Amino acid sequence: MQKKSYCFRAGHLLSCSMSDSNTTDFTNPSIFILLGVPGLEAAHLWISIPFCTMYIVAILGNFTILFIVKMEPSLHVPMYYFLCMLAVTDLVLTTTTIPKMLSIFWFNCREIDFSACLTQLYFIQCFSVMESGIFVAMALDRYVAICLPLRHSTILSNPVMGKISLAVVLRGSLLIVPYPFLARRWPYCRTNMIPHTYCEHIAVVKLACADIRISSYYALFVAFLVIGVDVFLITLSYIQILRAIFILPTKDARLKTFGTCGSHLCVILAFYIPALFSFLTQRFGQNVPLHFHILFANVYLLVPPMLNPVIYGVRTRQIRDRLLRPLTHQGT
Repeated sequence: MQKKSYCFRAGHLLSCSMSDSNTTDFTNPSIFILLGVPGLEAAHLWISIPFCTMYIVAILGNFTILFIVKMEPSLHVPMYYFLCMLAVTDLVLTTTTIPKMLSIFWFNCREIDFSACLTQLYFIQCFSVMESGIFVAMALDRYVAICLPLRHSTILSNPVMGKISLAVVLRGSLLIVPYPFLARRWPYCRTNMIPHTYCEHIAVVKLACADIRISSYYALFVAFLVIGVDVFLITLSYIQILRAIFILPTKDARLKTFGTCGSHLCVILAFYIPALFSFLTQRFGQNVPLHFHILFANVYLLVPPMLNPVIYGVRTRQIRDRLLRPLTHQGT
């Protein structure tokens, strides 16, 4: 009896005759099927509640930051321009992934077009790299403001700001271009079902029935380049900042100066710690349950965008005062 294998295309089960275990007619599917959180399908509705809440907070918080910076002339300085870039990046990251995830949880709408999947993959990776670059730019701003305060406006002039912003955008855009091109190049002859809530790069290319070492090695190269270089530059900046703080004459002056960096340090930790943990579990956590990895990958994309405006709103006096001004005027 001739052996049959079965594969999925456009959500339908197909019977594929095979002479070789890796050869079928299932190549480059028109759609992928996102499975959500395999093993926790019964809890999808409950999982959606905290994720939806975090998404709403992220959207409202980041739009509030953009509105306040636009309306308050005193905030038209490099630090808050970078903060606006961070807010826009967070809005794109969350909106690229969360609405589709919620449609899976609420309406069982699991299909995603192949090209749309690769586009989502590109935007997630691209804007994650941009966000890391923005943190480096913000660390540079803090270094200049604390270590070279008299030259701050000269060093970080508007033309320099424009060049830094352009470099951050171009680096994120160009480094990730190979991701979707390589993913489109591979033949997909096993299944079009992705065990995830969004088109994560490795989750997609693992479905290919080809040697995907190029994609895997390039992803490792980008991860080590971005995280390694950016964390090194941020650390170097803060070493210089701490040296400048410790030579200040009084404790109050040291605490006040360090307080200006507090918000930045908090959002850096909120971004890099989950990113590093997700990367390590993805590559080396073979014993980590799949549903835990998927949930954490979603938390990694949601928690920093939700926390960033909250942290800056609470810790930054100018933003806090501008936000509370209508309430104080009503009180008087």
